[in-house]
Amino acid sequence: MKRICKSLFIAGLMACASVGAFAQGKLTLDDINIRDPFIVPVAEEGVYYMYSSSSVKENGAVYGGVMAYKSKDLKHWDAPVRVFDVPRDNYLTGVVWAPEVHKYNGKYYLFATLNSDIKWKGSWKGHPVFTHRSTQIFWSDKPEGPFQAFENKLPHTPIGEMCLDGTLWVENGVPYMIYCHEWVEVMDGEMKIVRLKEDLSEPVGQPIRLFCASAASWSTGSGNEDPKLRTYVTDGCFLYRTKADKLLMIWSSFKNGSYALGIAESATGKVLGPWKQQENLIFEADGGHGMIFRSFEGKLYIVLHSPNSPGGAERAKLFELEDLGHTLQLKK
Repeated sequence: MKRICKSLFIAGLMACASVGAFAQGKLTLDDINIRDPFIVPVAEEGVYYMYSSSSVKENGAVYGGVMAYKSKDLKHWDAPVRVFDVPRDNYLTGVVWAPEVHKYNGKYYLFATLNSDIKWKGSWKGHPVFTHRSTQIFWSDKPEGPFQAFENKLPHTPIGEMCLDGTLWVENGVPYMIYCHEWVEVMDGEMKIVRLKEDLSEPVGQPIRLFCASAASWSTGSGNEDPKLRTYVTDGCFLYRTKADKLLMIWSSFKNGSYALGIAESATGKVLGPWKQQENLIFEADGGHGMIFRSFEGKLYIVLHSPNSPGGAERAKLFELEDLGHTLQLKK
């Protein structure tokens, strides 16, 4: 999702083009241009699904969508199939960023950051339009979709705020969405949380700020010499509970101009925190926006994209991960 002049529409067209080129063959991760990869193991099928943004142009307008690559061994991937198209009467209909799919209560839920060219105040079905970037949740009975909107077709992040990268966390049976409040609006990017209804159809109550990007010493900001003009990015949050029952959140920002992935830890072991930032980074070689999953063999993996630029060079990088109880690190 990195907002530094990346064209995910172009990436989506490249993904669509790859369908024809590789329909009869197998892809490797080196063949697939992808940002913010998200992999879901579906044990009953023995298949891994990797979700990717993919837009289409229709009557001069760009509409967002999502495609899924399937693999049985994490090495060889089938050509992508389309699993989601933004409803044409949705609140926002533009390019999708950072699609995530979570299984919850027997259904599959797609968390998608939607963009739009709308940059002015107006209205949509009686709702004010202030924003052009929000996270919205869609649902399906199957991991390959098709995913559909809830009845109101509204974002799950606050209307009037620039938000992205929503992810699911369930604690004591209560579902929450953790998401990022954009630095382009608040300068010091925020990590926020909001409770969701049991069916994930709507948020409940008001969001709460968990921390700001500048809370991490490694997040060095934009490099502007004037502290009042320095900006700090929050990206790609994903939560994981360790074997020692520590609740960790991996998230991305920039360290000395390079995209990087660090770790926050809940001091209470609860999602509401308070959260403190660990000094060690999981990855700092121009890559990030990661997520964690276990293979069918029980191995712990992290997948992220690297490099972060230039556009078109991004690839999914898969690493085995070590759970040290108190923190995480790439397996040596």
